[in-house]
Amino acid sequence: MNLLLISNSTNAGEEYLQYPIERIAQHLKGVTEVVFVPYAAVTFSYAAYEAKVQARFNQIGIKVRSIHRAANPRHMIRNAQAICVGGGNTFALTKKMQEQGLMQAIRRKISEGTPYVGWSAGSNVCCPTICTTNDMPIVQPESFKAIGAVKFQINPHYLDANPEGHAGETREQRIMEYIEANPRRWVVGLREGCMLHVEGDKMELIGSRPMRIFKKGVATYEVNAGDDLSFLM
Repeated sequence: MNLLLISNSTNAGEEYLQYPIERIAQHLKGVTEVVFVPYAAVTFSYAAYEAKVQARFNQIGIKVRSIHRAANPRHMIRNAQAICVGGGNTFALTKKMQEQGLMQAIRRKISEGTPYVGWSAGSNVCCPTICTTNDMPIVQPESFKAIGAVKFQINPHYLDANPEGHAGETREQRIMEYIEANPRRWVVGLREGCMLHVEGDKMELIGSRPMRIFKKGVATYEVNAGDDLSFLM
């Protein structure tokens, strides 16, 4: 496996994909073209999404080809040098990927060592399921099953804040509900500005902020860049 799973595309006050682009460049070293999956876009077109990503990838000399243009999407995946899946609405992304048979096709390519980059929803769909997304279910996919390239669940954009006057659940409370119903599954709260790099059977946390770890029967705790993450693999 060769995965780069990014919490968020853009930090507050920065330009699109500004903070992760150098890490993406390292991850995609030697790649001249990526297949891009834009299906998480809802309020703008797939073509606009492709153009937005291409504008940033011009900086690292990589051509972006969106899968929405393909007559045979699975064939396009089979021939991809690398795969990028963008953020947006995870349910919209999952529905379209399932309809086109992309979950299985991408998992096969990942198992062969093809580099994969995902941010936000694109990280969610690398997990066994999309159940720890933050998104509203605006459409109904066939199921919550995703690529399953990793064994744990990711909650991207993980947020500690509980705004004053807010009486609803915190992000942590929602994840605690998930692990209560799914006691065998690990969940990681991946804060903004951070990413996970998976190469073979090794994984590292990249970023200056700790990652929060959830598991039924285990006291919630945090890990930092450089800590051993082998228990998640």
